[in-house]
Amino acid sequence: MKFKTLNEQMDVIKRGVDEILPEDQLVEKINKSISTNIPLNIKLGCDPSKPDLHLGHSVVLKKMRDFQDLGHNVTLVIGDFTAMIGDPTGRNKTRPQLNIETTKINADTYIDQAAKILNIDKLRVVYNYDWLSKLDFSKLITISGKFTIAQFLERDDFSKRYKAGIPISIHEFMYPLAQAYDSVVLRTDVEIGGTDQKFNLLLGRDLQKEYDMEPQATIMLPILEGTDGKNKMSKSYDNYIAFNDVPNDMYGKVMSLPDELMFKYYNLVTNVELKEIEDYKLMLDADKITFRDLKRKLAREIITIFYDDSAASKAEQHFIDIFVNKVAPDDIKVVRIGEKIKLIDFLVDEDLLSSKGEGKRLIKQSGIKIDNKPLNDINYEIIPGTSITIKIGKRKFIKVEWSWLHNS
Repeated sequence: MKFKTLNEQMDVIKRGVDEILPEDQLVEKINKSISTNIPLNIKLGCDPSKPDLHLGHSVVLKKMRDFQDLGHNVTLVIGDFTAMIGDPTGRNKTRPQLNIETTKINADTYIDQAAKILNIDKLRVVYNYDWLSKLDFSKLITISGKFTIAQFLERDDFSKRYKAGIPISIHEFMYPLAQAYDSVVLRTDVEIGGTDQKFNLLLGRDLQKEYDMEPQATIMLPILEGTDGKNKMSKSYDNYIAFNDVPNDMYGKVMSLPDELMFKYYNLVTNVELKEIEDYKLMLDADKITFRDLKRKLAREIITIFYDDSAASKAEQHFIDIFVNKVAPDDIKVVRIGEKIKLIDFLVDEDLLSSKGEGKRLIKQSGIKIDNKPLNDINYEIIPGTSITIKIGKRKFIKVEWSWLHNS
């Protein structure tokens, strides 16, 4: 195939990127690829520690898709072996180790979800269990002997734990070594990761040098904040937008994003051209559009990536009906009861609340409404003859009807 020019490729590659190390070597690799007409080997590793992918993962996956579209060879490394170690990056304590069965199950869902962004027909998927599980102890000693404990303690997360007297298990030092060895096995030209992976990515360069290989270039992308606007997007923080979220939930979550994250999301998550994003900024400054307008367009763009235009339009209308026109959804669940019950107990039983404590907190925050009126009584009971519509939080609804037959 005929590759695009260096400048054309770099324009695509550098979009949204925080840092390229070393950039001059990436330029050399691309020039060589163009002159020899041989594609580069691009690597992204992901550990299947949890079954769901979210928009935070989409940032690096989109960069992989950029390389696919530029004609390079893209490899997704499923870290089914390294997941059993547990990535210590950003952790203030040892991450629980997973068994191989769990990582295999999660890995299958990862590939299905990643296919929503990557061209699956042009994707090479490998599992690092295939080579890491075969390393004998002498080989491990050889690899680990190329680095020092002092080097590893330069990592911010290890350094903080060491100074605080928080235990660091020996196996945690093995994680970056294992990730680096992946680059040796795959003879990687370019490795992609988040800024929090900088140490691991550069270690891959160092280990390739030890094996007399041309070291990989590294591309680091920003960490995407979640819907709370503070912490990185994570299921642990409950601030995530998942690939598998239904369109209505996806739209509502995007609309809840803080204004200051708008353009970061446009740049890192969508396919909107940079010139168009700059135009939005000018229009916003000139009061020709509002942040609400931008959020609605962002929500449609994101839903279209994971579903289609029709799903995006329906989700937008659903949002308008519920949050603008205050109309309950047509597909609201109806439950018939035949005895008096406390509202909080009922909502817990219906899995609309995780606990009674959550219910009490929501009521204090006016987060539960009955027939569109805020509830302020934590002991409220659903009584005989009741027919009410309950709204829990921003997006959950349920209708309760009294059943005399059930009660008889």
